[in-house]
Amino acid sequence: MARSATSATRFISRIVAQKALGFTGRILAALGLVAAITFVCFGLIHVNATTAGFFYLVAILGVATAWGLAESTIASVAAVLCFNFFFLPPIGTFTIADPQNWVALFAFLATSLTASQLSARAKRRTKDAVDRQHEIERLYSLSRALLLTEARLAMPRLVVQQIARTFDFDSVALYDRASGEISRAHPNDMPDIESTLRDSTLRSAVIRDEGSHLIVTPITLGGEPIGSLALRGAPLSDAALQSLLNLVAIGMDRARSQEAVNRAKVARQSEELKSTLLDAIAHEFKTPLTSIKAVTTDLLSEPAGKLQKYQRELLSIADEGTDRLSRLVTDAIQLARIEGGTFRLDREVQFPASLVAAALRQMKSLTDGRQITVSAADDLPQVWVDADLIRMVITHLIDNALKYSPPGSPLAIGARAGENTGENKVIVYVVDQGPGIAEDEQPRIFEKFYRGSSEPNLTGTGMGLAIARAIIRAHGEDIWVTSKPGKGSEFAFSLPIARTGSVQ
Repeated sequence: MARSATSATRFISRIVAQKALGFTGRILAALGLVAAITFVCFGLIHVNATTAGFFYLVAILGVATAWGLAESTIASVAAVLCFNFFFLPPIGTFTIADPQNWVALFAFLATSLTASQLSARAKRRTKDAVDRQHEIERLYSLSRALLLTEARLAMPRLVVQQIARTFDFDSVALYDRASGEISRAHPNDMPDIESTLRDSTLRSAVIRDEGSHLIVTPITLGGEPIGSLALRGAPLSDAALQSLLNLVAIGMDRARSQEAVNRAKVARQSEELKSTLLDAIAHEFKTPLTSIKAVTTDLLSEPAGKLQKYQRELLSIADEGTDRLSRLVTDAIQLARIEGGTFRLDREVQFPASLVAAALRQMKSLTDGRQITVSAADDLPQVWVDADLIRMVITHLIDNALKYSPPGSPLAIGARAGENTGENKVIVYVVDQGPGIAEDEQPRIFEKFYRGSSEPNLTGTGMGLAIARAIIRAHGEDIWVTSKPGKGSEFAFSLPIARTGSVQ
């Protein structure tokens, strides 16, 4: 690092020396021009003072146009001295005999200085205009390079390379606050710039070093610093620098957005693949389960004398296990369709009481021996739903209530009109007398594979409530739980009332 710093100091010293030598050369050239005019006008063709003054003035304007104000000012002073010495009487001295010549001399000096200043100002403005045009052209070229190039993860590297190439900077370094990485166009330059870049970002401060022509400035997006940029070399106007920073911010944000899109695309493809595989595997289970169920059902329907008691018990266990496994496979298929985007509703007009009754019939083997209170009036408004899916939701809620409530405890199942006045909804509910659900746990129970903490040893996959929520939300409605520890739980969901003209 010390060697790099010494090299940089020598480089700067060499540049300063070259600039001083160039300035001295221009001064000598301007004085030589004044001397040449004096020699020609006084020694060769012997012109009068007016003609000589005109030649001096033209020369001064040329010096101002070609080199600048400092050179033309020195040339003006030299021309006034020569004009006085060689062309104003008494010739050969710096004294002036006629007072009117004093006026002429000062008029000449004022004219030459004013003309020099105006010419230098015009040159400076022209140079500024040309520089601004070049900056605009370079910014346009940079914007095309950044915005038309396909966004990649190596965007910071691409940014610094394009900036260095477009603006001919000696060194460019970019600090990305999100990743903490620093990208360089010339890795061997600015060896100690890392801390300066981070400091500029943290303090949102512009750091300048005029001696080394270095500027470190923060990059902001939406008012927040997202990094910083270090430039060393040719200076930029404030407007061009701000435009450059805006382009860099847009390029970095574009790269991040593209990266997020790519991650989401990969995640979506992975989720679709997982759902497709799950759906295929679940369907493969369906065929043997159907065969097993047919065999157990047929054997259990045989007269009592044909089967021994232990054989009937074993068949009953196999039959119940088949039913449970079949429900799990059905849940897996539904979950796969939901996550894979193939979930569709087949809506029709239904009576809420019929949906509740059908779900209870489906769960009859599990609810036998339980006291169940059903409250679903026949005069409730009809609802516009997918009947099979809503029955599945109700069976999931009943199954959940059976698992998490004491054996033999009563359940309440029913439907009622929406509580709010004018609400075009029907509320279906299942109430149990279980241990209840803690308030901080309630938002999580509808998550996929989440199991309640109150009964950790219960069997189940944790898919039922997640499927129920997905089905209800597909109908444009919501599902919720009302519960307090030790006082049971009420699971309820809303259904849309069928309007006149609903698709049958």
